[in-house]
Amino acid sequence: MYIALEGIDTAGKSTQIQALKKSFPDAIVTKEPGATEIGKEIREMLLSSRVASKRAEFLLFLADRAEHMHQVIEPNINNKMIISDRSAVSGIAYALSEGKLKKEELVSLNNFATTSIYPEKVFLLRLTKEELDYRLSQKELDGIELRGSKYLLEIQDAIIEAATLLNIELVEIDASLSREKITQKILNNINN
Repeated sequence: MYIALEGIDTAGKSTQIQALKKSFPDAIVTKEPGATEIGKEIREMLLSSRVASKRAEFLLFLADRAEHMHQVIEPNINNKMIISDRSAVSGIAYALSEGKLKKEELVSLNNFATTSIYPEKVFLLRLTKEELDYRLSQKELDGIELRGSKYLLEIQDAIIEAATLLNIELVEIDASLSREKITQKILNNINN
């Protein structure tokens, strides 16, 4: 089974992935962007805010996604549990928020990059504005987080639209719940 955890920065994806590793010790745990050697370089470029063009930013995400599919997902999809921190859903969500590409183009380009392989289920850890503002105030912000909570909340809404466009089952979970409750909700849904 291939699942992905989605959510805006500070939603708790990394914490939940660590918890899921305990339930699935043999799982392949991966992330987008940055799971491959090329992906690490792409991730560094994206987080540094050096890329001025939104189209170039989107194409970098696609390049990372294609390499990720080739090196990590495709070799393991038939015989391993795969848990990913983000997926094509995030890529499309960020691009939707920019409004530069048509929805059909976004889906088509992602189908090309992923060979139409997507997670069976995506878990969205959803934050309120108040909770997001608090969490952002507690850390040093990266290039994406510096765009502000309004931008990040638009991305959160776009994640829902992206999952619909890709016809992926989306499970929304309140990210303000306790870590244990969130983990249990994810596990209950995986086992159904």
